[in-house]
Formats: sequence, C-alpha cells, structure tokens
Amino acid sequence: MKAQSDFVFDIWYFAGLSSDVKRGKMVRREIAGEPISLGRRDDGSVFAMRDICPHRAAPFSAGCIKGGTVECPYHGWRFGIEDGACKEIPALTSEQSIETEKIKVRVFPAREEGHLIWIYIASDKRFAGPPPIDPPSFPFANRKATMDDDMTLNCHVDHAVIGLMDPAHGPYVHRQWWWRSEKSMHEKAKKFEPRERGFAMAAHTPSSNSFAYKLLGGKPITEITFQLPGIRTEEIKVGKKTLLSFTAVTPIDENHTHIRQVFFTDMRLIKGLSPFLRPAAQAFLRQDADMVDLQQMGLKYDPTLLLIEDSDTQAKWYHAIKREWAKSRAEGRAFKNPVKAKVLKWRS
Repeated sequence: MKAQSDFVFDIWYFAGLSSDVKRGKMVRREIAGEPISLGRRDDGSVFAMRDICPHRAAPFSAGCIKGGTVECPYHGWRFGIEDGACKEIPALTSEQSIETEKIKVRVFPAREEGHLIWIYIASDKRFAGPPPIDPPSFPFANRKATMDDDMTLNCHVDHAVIGLMDPAHGPYVHRQWWWRSEKSMHEKAKKFEPRERGFAMAAHTPSSNSFAYKLLGGKPITEITFQLPGIRTEEIKVGKKTLLSFTAVTPIDENHTHIRQVFFTDMRLIKGLSPFLRPAAQAFLRQDADMVDLQQMGLKYDPTLLLIEDSDTQAKWYHAIKREWAKSRAEGRAFKNPVKAKVLKWRS
C-alpha cells in the first residue's frame, strides 16, 4: 500500500483556534499546498484568502487589514476580503487607467464554530461559496482550551492519519509507566460504527491497562471518532463531566503535515493537573514524530506496505473513505460511507 499523493478537497479543514487570530492582524496557514492568510473583519468574523499578492508575490499576512481590504506590504495594493478583487493600486497616476477589479485573489470560505476555525478548500480554485456542507460540529469546544500542543510531522498526511488511528503501536512507541508497556498487553475487542464522513469506536469502558484513565476517577466512558479530512476526537465522560481530546491532522504539502491536539474539559481535577499533564501529552506527539522520521528512512525506497486485519482495518477504512469522497464529488452525488459496523480485535 502506497500513500496517495492527492489531498482531500471540497471539505472543511481545521485552521486553528479562535485565540490564534487577533483583530487587526493576519496569520499565515498552508493547507493542502495552498498558502492562506487568515484574519478578522470589522465585525469580528473570520475571513481567508490566498496569501500571495499577484503583483510581486509578497504575502498578505505580512501586510495589514484596512476597511474591508488587505494591503500588500510590498507596494500597498489592496484587495477586498469578500470578493478578492483589487480595489487600489497606489502607484497609478491620475492619467493611468487599469481595470483593477479584474485582478483577483482567491477567497476561501471561513467559519468559526465555538473556539475552532475552519476553512473550506474546494477543488475548483474559482469556488468562493457558499459550501454545500457545514464544518464539523463539536459543541464541547465552545470553551477555553485546557491544553494545546502542535508540531510538524515530516511525512505525507496519509501516514500521519494512519499513525493517528493505529491501535497497536502504543506499547512500543509510547512506553510510559503511566500509559502502558509491552508487558501489559491485553486482547481488545471494540465495536466500530460508521459516522458522518468517517467512523467511531463506539462508547465503551477504557482498557484496564491504561493508567491515565484511572486519574479521572469514577467509571469513565469514552468514544473515539474519526472523520475526513483528518479529525480525531475522544470524548470521555465521567458522570456529568466531560473531557474532549480534539486532534487535527492537516496536510501542509506533499512531505509535511501539521498536527494539533487540543483538550477541552469541565473536570476540575484535569484543569488543576494540566501543568503536569501537558508535558506528558507533548511527549506523546514527539514520540510519534520521532517514529515518523524513522519511517521515512524506509519510505524513501518506495516499498510496498502491508495492512492486516484487524489492527489495520481503520487505515483501510480511511483510504476507502477518501476514495469514495473524491469519487462522489467528481460524480456530483451524495457520499456513501463504505464503513460497515464491525467488531475489531487486536492486542495492545
């Protein structure tokens, strides 16, 4: 199995938290090979446009926002944030006439849901909206994040996504006393169900060899979901309290992927322990990153990779979902989830 070189399009990508984008300033993102400048309108709503001035290629994100336009830092050309059309070229004299409105920059639909910001990336670069689907909804993410970490992985997004959902690598890559070890491996049997543009490990009691869950006390129930383009969530409930782990895997380009993990909770214990738990969560991501770098040593030889049942079934589902999404968009029809309810078994 080789990683697919194409990205997922006609879908919403996670672009950051609300706190990332301050009024009056822009931030740069690169998603699926597209450089994007993200900012806020006067009313506080978010906007997104291609982060390249068509004049001399300077990034708008290094410029400023002025009255419904973004101003290029190089020559002051201004483009409307709604339609991407050029509104002003300061270098023009009163005798010179150019139809500036015909000079345009790509505008991307952007949406803020709770504390999460989403950008819609269409396959048609002329597309400006409105998108035919809404961004994913995570109601519990309407509160301030308790923990937040991110990093860049040196791999194609397919390998990052598959690593994210891999249930068998934990005892080998994440060998912490408080998590699990090779010696504590148990046989697992988990029920999976199809969900919107993805699937879920249905609500269940966490495995007894995962010490971290014991910190929550009580009788935790967890449900883990995945959906395109690369969003994994784990919602853990203990009585009326909730801990939401939100992880977004976003392609930067063919060889680099951004991963961001954010925790939202109303559990006082987790909030109080967050300064101590944060280094542990960060260690997890960095261990995955180290393994990705090791994996690249073999991938550069373009080997044929193997996927087995059942521990790799989620990886197979990911590729099947990805292919069906692209096919349904091309054929202009509804997406048909290829995932069927099934119990998967493995040891970890």
